[in-house]
Amino acid sequence: MSAYRAVFRCIAGCGEEYPLDEVVYECRKCGNLLEVHHDLDPLRRKSAKEWRKLFDSRIGTTTWPYGSGIWSKKEWVVPNIDNDHIVSMFEGNTNLFWAKRFGAMFGMDDLWIKMCGNSHTGSFKDLGMTVLVSVVNGMIQRGRNIKAVACASTGDTSAALAAFAAHAGIPSIVFLPSNKISTAQLVQPVANGSIVLSLDTNFDGCMRVVREITKDNTIYLANSMNSLRIEGQKTISIEMVQQFNWEVPDVVIIPGGNLGNVSALGNGFTMMHDLGLIKRKPRIVLAQAQNANPLYLSYLNGFREFKPITPKKTLATAIQIGNPVSVQKAVRILKEFDGIVEQASEDELANAAALADRTGTYSCPHTGVALAVLIKLIEKGTLSKKDRTIVISTAHGLKFSEFKIGYHEGTLAGVDCKYANKPINLPPDMDKIKEVLEREFQIRR
Repeated sequence: MSAYRAVFRCIAGCGEEYPLDEVVYECRKCGNLLEVHHDLDPLRRKSAKEWRKLFDSRIGTTTWPYGSGIWSKKEWVVPNIDNDHIVSMFEGNTNLFWAKRFGAMFGMDDLWIKMCGNSHTGSFKDLGMTVLVSVVNGMIQRGRNIKAVACASTGDTSAALAAFAAHAGIPSIVFLPSNKISTAQLVQPVANGSIVLSLDTNFDGCMRVVREITKDNTIYLANSMNSLRIEGQKTISIEMVQQFNWEVPDVVIIPGGNLGNVSALGNGFTMMHDLGLIKRKPRIVLAQAQNANPLYLSYLNGFREFKPITPKKTLATAIQIGNPVSVQKAVRILKEFDGIVEQASEDELANAAALADRTGTYSCPHTGVALAVLIKLIEKGTLSKKDRTIVISTAHGLKFSEFKIGYHEGTLAGVDCKYANKPINLPPDMDKIKEVLEREFQIRR
C-alpha cells in the first residue's frame, strides 16, 4: 500500500470524508459536492525537483501504466489503486500547437493551443474517464455489485465512457438529448456497445434522469459531479507546464459548460504550487457561448448570485448547459486565479474557428468559443499580447464536421460566414483552370 493518501472531501468544509472506492457523489451531511483531497505531507517527502524528474522520466514509455499522461502522475491522482485495475489507452500526452500565424493576426507571438482532442475518443473527456472507470473496475474486481456505469451527455462524455467501459468489459448507459448532438458523437457510444437512450429533453433534463437512475448504487454515475473525473482532467495543467520545461503560462482560456474543466485545471495548478513545482499561478479565463452563459451572467454581478437559465440552441453543443453541476467549484477557482468570464456569440465563435482553421487547425465549435473570447479580450486590452497564452481545445474538429460543412456552405443560422471556402466547379479546360487559379492567387494574398 502506498504511503500517499487521497479521499473524497466535502467542498463546503463540513469535515466529511469518504474513501475513493465508496459510491458517493455528494456530501451526506450537507449535500454539497465532493472533491478529491490529497494528503500533501507524504508528497512533500519528495522535493519538487524529484517530482519533476520522476514525471519527466515516464513520458513516452510503455511501462504500465505510466505511459499514460494521466497515470504518469498516479501518485497525484489515485495513489492507492492497483495497477492491474487501471483501465487506460495511454491517453493524454497531447501536443501544444504553436498558433504562430493565428496569433500574429492579433500581434501575439506566444499563443498556443492545447490539443486535448488528439485523444482516443477525440476529446479531453478521456482524461477523466480513465480515472473513473479504473476506480469502478477496481471495485468490481474486489466483488462490489456494480451492474453498469451511466452518464448524461451532449456527446463527448458518452463517447469516453462508452470506450473505456468497453475496454474494461463493463456495461455502460448513456442518456443523450434527442437531435442535439452531432452524428459523429452519437455513433461513438453506439459503436462501443453502450445502451443509448435518446431523450426528448436538453442536457439538464438528461442530467436529472441520470441522477435519479444512479440512486440505485449498482449503477455508477460518470458525470463530472463525480470528482474522480476532475482528477484526471487536472493533469492537463501539469502536462502543459511540463511541456514548457516547468514554466507556467500567463493565461489559460477554457471553454465552459458544466464547468468541471475550469475547476480541474485550477486544482492542477494549485497542487503544483503547493508542492513547490511552480512559483506562481496563471490567470484563468472561462469562455461561454452567449446562448448558454449562466456563469457569465453571474460574473457580471461579481458572483454574488448564480441563477440557472434555460440555454438557447448553440453551435457549441457540448456546452449548451444552463445549470452547470460544478458551478461552486468553478467560482472558487476563478476567484483564486484572477479569473475572467467572457462570452461569444454564434457568429463570433463560428468565424473564430474558421479563421483558426485557415492557419492549420481544425477547431471544434467549443474551441471556437475560446478563440473568439481570446480575440475580444485582446482587442479590449484586457489581456496582453505579450503574455504566453494557452487556449484549451476540448475536442477534435472531425467530431463536428456538420458544423464545418454548414459554415462553408453558408447555412448556419445567424452566422455571417466570412471565411467560407466553397469548391469551385469547372470543366477540365486548362485555360479556364489557369484563369481561375490566377484570380484565386490574387484574392488570397
